[in-house]
Amino acid sequence: MAGVLTRDAAAARGSGRFPRVYDDLEQLCADETVDAVHVTSPNHLHFPQVRALIAAGKHVVCEKPLALSAADGAVMLTEAERAGVVHAVCFNIRFNPVVHQARAMVRDGRIGTPRLVHGSYLQDWLLLDTDWNWRLDPAASGGLRAVADIGSHWLDLVSFVTGARVTEVFADLATFLPVRRRPTGSVETFTADRVGEVPREDVAVTSEDAAGILLRFDDGARGVLTVSQVSAGRKNALSFEVSGSTAGLAWNSEDPERLWIGHRGAFNELLLRDATLMSPDAQRITHYPGGHAEGFAESFLGLVETVYAAIADGRQPDDPAFPTFADGLEGLCVEDAVLTSHESGRWAPVQRRNA
Repeated sequence: MAGVLTRDAAAARGSGRFPRVYDDLEQLCADETVDAVHVTSPNHLHFPQVRALIAAGKHVVCEKPLALSAADGAVMLTEAERAGVVHAVCFNIRFNPVVHQARAMVRDGRIGTPRLVHGSYLQDWLLLDTDWNWRLDPAASGGLRAVADIGSHWLDLVSFVTGARVTEVFADLATFLPVRRRPTGSVETFTADRVGEVPREDVAVTSEDAAGILLRFDDGARGVLTVSQVSAGRKNALSFEVSGSTAGLAWNSEDPERLWIGHRGAFNELLLRDATLMSPDAQRITHYPGGHAEGFAESFLGLVETVYAAIADGRQPDDPAFPTFADGLEGLCVEDAVLTSHESGRWAPVQRRNA
């Protein structure tokens, strides 16, 4: 690590954890020893920060969503391609070995033709009216919240597994807590804030706490997605099931070592992660022997390993093994359609933008 650019430079320097603490983005961009930058700032900052980094010749790993709109995402992809830098979006959940195994099984025809894709991404960290985070501010997070924050992961994941793209959506967004009690001071994400111990003020909230979305895919499959940040007891539960013409597959991120394989005329199967039993792609991103649990942290490791192999090569691969700005743009196009559908009360086609 070369250093960090953060909103609280004094605290970062005082921690002693970083080789260097940059005062501003211009100083970071001017540092010729920096090859790549991970952009983990709030959503509205991705567009200007990433463009500045690309102009400085830095390789970029950007958090999702890539930008606040598909129009901005298209600009970012165009500039990254013109500059010849490596560009990636942090859809890390792809890099669970069992997910790669599911993708290989669909690609190899082992479940027949995918017909129905359904599942959910459920959390509870915004269940109470005293729960607050910058993602609740549309100026920082954009017009969508739960869908952009966690629904984007699910949508990317099922497209990765099935190889299909969403063509139309019918979305119903719900804001169950239209007024929240925002702390007057700053709070960190996923911290235990004790109700009543900090001064608060009432703030109107317009972004969605939950969403139900019907999906149509370009291969003829249909889908159903439920997204929620207000589901008590669900800490970080992403699940999907692909029902094919001959078999089915199901996976849950809170039980990441297991892949359920469903049959009609035979016993169902449960594959436990074991590199010796899995596809070559799954083997390549497996870090531990079977029975030695891999989870959320290792998904980031798999992402970073593949991205940094490209950075070491000095160029974006022709067929990247990691999610790129093009994948980030795809997600933004679907999210734009979700918002259009909700506002119109109708099916909305996904309007794709080219870099």
